[in-house]
Amino acid sequence: MLVKFAFQDFLDEKEFRNLSDKTISGYKVLFKEFNNFVTEQGIVDVTDITQSTVKGYLVYCRKERRNNPVSVNTKLKNLKAFFNHLQEQEYIEKNPCVKIQYLETDTQIEVFTDSQIRQMLNYYRRQKNSDRQFAAYRNHTIIIVLLGTGIRRGELCNLKWSDIDMLEKLMQVYGKSRRQETIPITSKVVQELLEYRLYLDSHFEELNEYVFINRYNRHLTENAVNNIFQRLAKKMNFSNVRLSAHTFRHTFAQKFLLNGGDVFSLQKILRHKKLSMTEKYLALWGQQLSAQNDKYNPLNGFDDF
Repeated sequence: MLVKFAFQDFLDEKEFRNLSDKTISGYKVLFKEFNNFVTEQGIVDVTDITQSTVKGYLVYCRKERRNNPVSVNTKLKNLKAFFNHLQEQEYIEKNPCVKIQYLETDTQIEVFTDSQIRQMLNYYRRQKNSDRQFAAYRNHTIIIVLLGTGIRRGELCNLKWSDIDMLEKLMQVYGKSRRQETIPITSKVVQELLEYRLYLDSHFEELNEYVFINRYNRHLTENAVNNIFQRLAKKMNFSNVRLSAHTFRHTFAQKFLLNGGDVFSLQKILRHKKLSMTEKYLALWGQQLSAQNDKYNPLNGFDDF
């Protein structure tokens, strides 16, 4: 089968399974780049793609396109899925990616300090009485929701008022692969959302079904959220941390563990498929947890032990 037809067959199967537009778009970008690479190698049929071909492409991504190890690993993961599909459909006999190992990546995860969180919230709090009042109310609420729930950027943008149960303090989110899941929310998050909704009721004639909107009362996109944080980053000028929605997710995980939460509950709240993903946080902040245990351990009050 020609490479370009194999790609389309794979995409058709993923679209049939109702994968998100973002996931499909990511596959398309990868396949366009990979197809260009193999074409330059004189390869047009999938049966001619070998392990060396895939390795050569990944080296090209690393050296020529300056992709970091995380990006290279993502491309390898998607290529493995592609060739698995071809093998299942019996278009090829063997997946050329099977024995290719993922690159080692840094385990450092960036989080915000308490001081940085206060700086961001105070910045928007001061703006609530300015001509940028709408953006201030919305962006302040975005930070509180991200920090208080650990949800992803896409989940934030797709959040609707009907997904939030203020009385039971529950929130329905649509995660990866469009899975609908319910997570708990705190009273502070509920209070912030209530105040934000009251503001929207007074600011617009009709309440949009989506929680986070732009100044024209239209659904806020993920790119718009990126732009919000890019502008905020210039104002804050943090030198040691990237200002992004995912950094708030990491910060949520760190605070949850350091304040006494267990890794199994954290896995459920973050909706990680594998516990090993959540345990990365535990490995990073284990020393701090150990210090907390030394300080607050129940045996501390028993000197005669």
